[in-house]
Parts: sequence; C-alpha cells; structure tokens
Amino acid sequence: MEALISIVAAYLLGSIPTAVWIGITYYGIDPREHGSKNAGATNTFRVLGKKPGFLVLCFDIIKGAVAACVPYLLIDDTVLFRDNLINLQILSSISAVFGHIFPVFAGFKGGKGVATSLGVIIGIQPIAAVICLLVFLAVFVSSKYVSLGAIAAAVCFPFVVRFVLCENNLWLSVFSITLSLLVIIAHRKNINRLLNGSENKMNLFKKGS
Repeated sequence: MEALISIVAAYLLGSIPTAVWIGITYYGIDPREHGSKNAGATNTFRVLGKKPGFLVLCFDIIKGAVAACVPYLLIDDTVLFRDNLINLQILSSISAVFGHIFPVFAGFKGGKGVATSLGVIIGIQPIAAVICLLVFLAVFVSSKYVSLGAIAAAVCFPFVVRFVLCENNLWLSVFSITLSLLVIIAHRKNINRLLNGSENKMNLFKKGS
C-alpha cells in the first residue's frame, strides 16, 4: 500500500504544471501555445522571460527531488534494506517524470522532464546530479543549445551511475537508462532540428526581462 501511495503521490507532484499555471495566472499566456509549445522551463524562458523561467526551473527541480523522497515520508527506512528503499525511490521518480511529461492537471500535455529529472536524481544520487549538471552547463554554455546540453547530460547519467559511482544495484542501472531514454525521446524533435541546423539557441547571460 505504501508503494502505491508513493507512486501516486509522486505522479501528482510531477503533474503540477508550473509553467502553465504561472504563465496563465500572472501573464495571461499559456506557454504551450507559443515557442516550442511545451510546458517546460526552457520554453518559459523564451516566452515569458528570465524571472518566470528561473521560477519554473527551480520549482520543477524541487518537485522532482521531493517526489524522490516521498518514500522516506511514508516508510520507516530503518526496517528496509538500502536497495529496497532505492527501488521504491526509483518507482516514485519515474512516476514524477512521467507526470511532468503527461500532467493530469494540464490535459496530459506537459514539458520534457529535464528539470524534474534533475530533481529526482538529486533525491536519489546527488553526486550524479552534480556531475550531470556540470556536463549540461559545459555543453550548453559552449553551444548555446539547451536541448544539446540536456541530451548530453541524459546520455552521461547511466555511465556516471555505473562507472563513476560504481553502483551495482540492477534497478538503479535500469532506472538510469530509462530516465536517460525518456529525456532523449522527449527531445526527438530537437534532435531533428539540431541535425538540420534549425534549433534555436539561447543565451541566458544577455540582458533581458
């Protein structure tokens, strides 16, 4: 029962459509009707500006981290083996990312799950999160392609878990690969645009709203 509650709670957390609610409530704009037409932080930056973009980014990361920690709130982890606790965190994390991509509170049309994925990684493997964030920043700053940075970080995640952190938990390895594939699949249109040279660049350091 605790596992079911954890998975459902994580999905509902992931389903909170931060970009949509902020855009409509404070700007009268649904980000899904402009730009890349998705409810993620990157499109919020483009459509609404830096302040709402950073707010959406932070909240989407936080909701992922909280979702990954839901099992701690429901179960006395002292009675669980470490692997069992991680396995339940994994199920909750995948549920949260799925909720962000297909949010029940926003007609199942959400974002691409990058910020929420970072959040769940922080909740389960904070060291891996730091490494993947550094990879993202290095690629993004050098190329100015947010999508390329996200894809590069996603590709690195399973390798970091297995070869840098030397984790031998089978389900943690499966989770890292699954999460990586979810992010890459969500960016399939971006990959096509990167290949044909039509992907939009973003410079967060230029002056603007």
